[in-house]
Amino acid sequence: MNKVFLLGRLVRDPEIRTTQSGKMVTTFTLAVDRFGGGKDNNADFITIVTWEKLAENCGNSLTKGQRAMVEGRLPEKRSLCPES
Repeated sequence: MNKVFLLGRLVRDPEIRTTQSGKMVTTFTLAVDRFGGGKDNNADFITIVTWEKLAENCGNSLTKGQRAMVEGRLPEKRSLCPES
């Protein structure tokens, strides 16, 4: 099962666009704090992509700096390495 929950703040306002086939897509970046053992807390910047009705809702209701919780899945990254 590939399921994640992310809590963070929007880095900028969501970008709303429509594909050539007419589907609405919203993209935004979420800054998620990475807590470690030291004093320095770093953040991971995660790109979030939503589609259709959810894209419309996110585009209309989210703004830069707002806290948001996202439930979803992480895409699997595949790389093709030439064999030596």
